[in-house]
Amino acid sequence: MSLIYIVEDDESIREIEEFALRNAGHNVLGFPNAKSFYNKLDEILPELILLDVMLPDESGNDIVKKLRRNPDTKKIPVIMVTAKTTELDLVKGIEDGADDYIKKPFSVMELISRVKAMLRRTVAEEIKILSLDSLVLNNEKHEVSIDNKHIELTFKEYELLQYLLINKGIVLNRDTIMERIWGITYEGESRTLDMHIKTLRHKLGDYGSRIRTVRNVGYVIE
Repeated sequence: MSLIYIVEDDESIREIEEFALRNAGHNVLGFPNAKSFYNKLDEILPELILLDVMLPDESGNDIVKKLRRNPDTKKIPVIMVTAKTTELDLVKGIEDGADDYIKKPFSVMELISRVKAMLRRTVAEEIKILSLDSLVLNNEKHEVSIDNKHIELTFKEYELLQYLLINKGIVLNRDTIMERIWGITYEGESRTLDMHIKTLRHKLGDYGSRIRTVRNVGYVIE
């Protein structure tokens, strides 16, 4: 059972999200604005945050950036809930630090599946270190470094890199990656994988080119 915060100014949407996640066995607290959310965040940290993009007092994108700058909240996974559907909007959310997004309107089953996937760890705890030459992923510290220089990744970027490194040299099917990392097969929504690969490549610098696209199949890290 996880503690989940929902930041959503639309009361009807917030109630649907709260009801669905409570029925799935989670502890849930909802907030209509950024101010009330921050006040509670000072008291206790959640294990996941559902964050609306359009809020009355502060944008969800600005909230995410603040969370990532704070050492206490930087690792909390964030799912953006947005009515904005352009690729530019979605890429911006991920680049600001969001780990995933859900587009309005969404189904209850999709919401539960995304949350479940986000909370699930994808690698067995006994795997402590994964590496590719001087690229090192440390599961004990939940850190990624290249030549001993720390690389800041979002929760989903970290899990994606982790999964690629576990299967180093193996071409991974797109559907397999989506199911493993996001817990659901998206119909027409696999752009989220492409966007995460794009931002991950950028953050990894020269190592980003070692994530190779295999046309009509998926991705491999070599």
